Amino acid sequence: MSALAPTLDQPARGAFADIQRLLDARYLAQSLDLHNRTRALAFLAGQHTATRRGRGLDFDEVRPYYAGDDVRSIDWRVTARTGDPHTKLFKEERERPVLISVDQRNSLFFGSQTCFKSVTAAELAATFAWATLNNGDRLGGLIVGEQNHFELRPMASRKAVLSFIHRLNEANQELPNRTEGSEALSFEQQLLTLRRITRPGTHLILISDFADYRSEDHLPHLSHLARHSRLTICMVSDPLDEQAPTAGLYQFTDGQQTSQLNTANADTRARYQKLYSDRLERLQSDCLMCKAPLIKAPTTQSVRSILQPVFGGKS
Repeated sequence: MSALAPTLDQPARGAFADIQRLLDARYLAQSLDLHNRTRALAFLAGQHTATRRGRGLDFDEVRPYYAGDDVRSIDWRVTARTGDPHTKLFKEERERPVLISVDQRNSLFFGSQTCFKSVTAAELAATFAWATLNNGDRLGGLIVGEQNHFELRPMASRKAVLSFIHRLNEANQELPNRTEGSEALSFEQQLLTLRRITRPGTHLILISDFADYRSEDHLPHLSHLARHSRLTICMVSDPLDEQAPTAGLYQFTDGQQTSQLNTANADTRARYQKLYSDRLERLQSDCLMCKAPLIKAPTTQSVRSILQPVFGGKS
């Protein structure tokens, strides 16, 4: 293992991603198995724990139904047309598609201690990308920036990983994008895009701070995706997301408007904290409903300490 690898044990630093750290994430990825289900996910009732890949989902042909065939594979249209039961046959998949959706919008260009949320999100995505290659799977992605988004078709090659990291770093370096009239995909638009490009059997990984998450609007999309794919959600957070700063008068801006926050008031601090805790609680509840693990990713922790308890399995 390279002498650079130990640096991955430390949280990232700064406002922008370090391309060398994104490349060095390949060392951490060697100890991760995205097919592994550990005790860290056992709280999810009914969570599938086997590492075996199951039946392939690439359609091959239709033939007459024979006793013992899986009734779930019956082709009801052909059955209705011919009057005789027919079943679909599938070719065995050699690789599982892994689709990584990573948020690099302005809301993630924020940090109070070690690094910005956009940096932690980028390092998580890069590590997942390298782990996908190591696991012999096909890597695809949706990278969402403030002005552009990139859809990458799943491919199983080192070139695909490097292309993903290049696009990811490009989106990160463009932050913050203050161009008038942002064209960033809202979270709902992201989910609609994922519903369009995610094939059945895909391992779909969502990485965001979920700042604009609304259960009433987004849960139906998450439920649909979870029914047809294996869903993993990573929520990136900063200490100031969870708790208001110490008592004082703070001025802040989103790059266009400026406002003030007075945290000397106890009620203000309580409301501040409740906004985050309510959003987290809704997301946790929705993930449980979808049987999708929710991985909390604080900016103050290294990517290794975030992912190893969940996907660790290789020595």
